Amino acid sequence: MNIQHNQQHTLKHEFSMDGVGLHSGLVTKIKVLPASPGHGIKFQRIDLPNEPIIKADVDYVVDTSRGTTLEHNEVRVATIEHLLAALTGMGVDNALIQMDNEEVPILDGSSKGYVDAIEKVGIEEQNAKKIYFSIDTNISYVDEDKNVEMVATPSTEYKITTLIDFNSKVLGTQHASLKGLNQFKKEISPARTFCFLHELEYLYNNNLIKGGTLDNAIVVVDRIVENDELDKLAKIFKRTSIKVESEGILNNIKLHFSNEPARHKLLDIIGDLTLIGYPIKANIIASRPGHKSNVAFAKKIKDYIKKNKNMLDVPVYDPTNPAIFDINYISQLLPHRYPFLLVDKVIELSDNHVVGIKNITFNEPCFTGHFPNNPVFPAVLQLEALAQTGGVLVLNNQGGPEKKFDTYFLKIDNARFKQKVLPGDTLILKMELTQPIRRGICEMKGTAYVGNKIVCEADLMAQIVPRT
Repeated sequence: MNIQHNQQHTLKHEFSMDGVGLHSGLVTKIKVLPASPGHGIKFQRIDLPNEPIIKADVDYVVDTSRGTTLEHNEVRVATIEHLLAALTGMGVDNALIQMDNEEVPILDGSSKGYVDAIEKVGIEEQNAKKIYFSIDTNISYVDEDKNVEMVATPSTEYKITTLIDFNSKVLGTQHASLKGLNQFKKEISPARTFCFLHELEYLYNNNLIKGGTLDNAIVVVDRIVENDELDKLAKIFKRTSIKVESEGILNNIKLHFSNEPARHKLLDIIGDLTLIGYPIKANIIASRPGHKSNVAFAKKIKDYIKKNKNMLDVPVYDPTNPAIFDINYISQLLPHRYPFLLVDKVIELSDNHVVGIKNITFNEPCFTGHFPNNPVFPAVLQLEALAQTGGVLVLNNQGGPEKKFDTYFLKIDNARFKQKVLPGDTLILKMELTQPIRRGICEMKGTAYVGNKIVCEADLMAQIVPRT
């Protein structure tokens, strides 16, 4: 597995939309806001007590029957795939999606409405690296019962090919391809969801598409339909009349593409694979995919990345690469000053980890007495440097320098010091959240390296408090 870097992006401004949920039939208002580097994509239910937040993570998927639904700590968001596809397809890495109901609006059944809104407010480059994981071996998923096959092969781009075959005389066998996310807006985002007439009747009769209309789906008719049945459908969906076009599609909407159903399946894959939580570069080939298989495939890719990421756990420091955060930003974020500001720059950042750099020179004030003629960087200052690096992650996620928070030590456990740190060494300081931040309490695992050798490690706990 290879790691490649680029810059992260968020929205320039927030945008709001409202619409009906396909399955609930309830009107939901959403507001999509910019977010800090490393935040990722998260949903917030502002209609619930304490306005809980749930991360867009494949581990939280609880239902894929008619869309993709997340649930964590009794917080649920549904039909998220089209909005996630729009964010990924437009290159947005960090965003907070506020919702006043459970289900994301279906709009016209595609991602185009969300893409248009993103394009209108604009996208902003952030001062943080975007880390792509390039697959270096084939990862495959097979569901023999449903005849589904999905495979990710090594590639320098994010490419997807879908094949669908429903044994339908109307649809036949269809293919769709995406050679890069730069094609998403024009070639994929307008592709709308589709269903067969017999599915539509079943769903309606069982009250499963309360928000479904003939304006948000392509309806495929692959059997002979009598006029009285069409009249009945017209009354149900409040149309003057309905007829079947020659290509076997209800006349509710015109196709945007001859292979629009295959393109929509590709759109769904992009949305569901966003739940991996890591930007990837791979060539993905999917035969007869659906939400269930997409999610199972996403879990396999995420597990592969996590397993191999641990093998690459030692951060690589290349001084020629620009810093994510330099000393000027760090000094705005942290209250520490000379001689106690112990982080020179930040070189990696995500929503749950950070890597900082501390260059050790003989000019450190501590060497005056620690020790004469035997300069050793104190172990307690190594822990302090780790803690300050963790503070950069936590305080940046709390809103940055403008919010004026500080962090204070509560506890240090399992501290181990394995090698002396001397003048001329470069400390690589890695901090990882081990638990979600709750009630201002953050727990982190800290590891300090010189080169590829661990010199110090500890479990640290701190509290976030407003700065006075």
